[in-house]
Amino acid sequence: MAKQSVQARQRKRERLVEVYKERRAKLKKEGKLDELDNLPKNSSSVRLKNRCKITGRGRGYIRYFGVSRMKFRELALDGKIPGVRKASW
Repeated sequence: MAKQSVQARQRKRERLVEVYKERRAKLKKEGKLDELDNLPKNSSSVRLKNRCKITGRGRGYIRYFGVSRMKFRELALDGKIPGVRKASW
C-alpha cells in the first residue's frame, strides 16, 4: 500500500487538474504560454499518475479495471469481478 502522503498528493493533483482544465485549454488555444507558466505546475494533466483505486500502488496498474495487478488477481480469485476467472486448459 502506498504511503498516505503519496495518495494525498495524487488527490490534490487530480483536484487541481479539474479546477484549471478550462483555463489551461483556453490559454493553450490562444497561445499565451507565458500566462500558462503562471498557473500551478500540479494543474497540468501530465503530472497525474495512474494509481490503484484500492491500495494506491503506482506500478502494475490495469487501466480497464482501475486496480493494480495484485489486487486484480485477489478480486478475480474471490469472484468479485464479473466475467473473469482463472484460466485452465
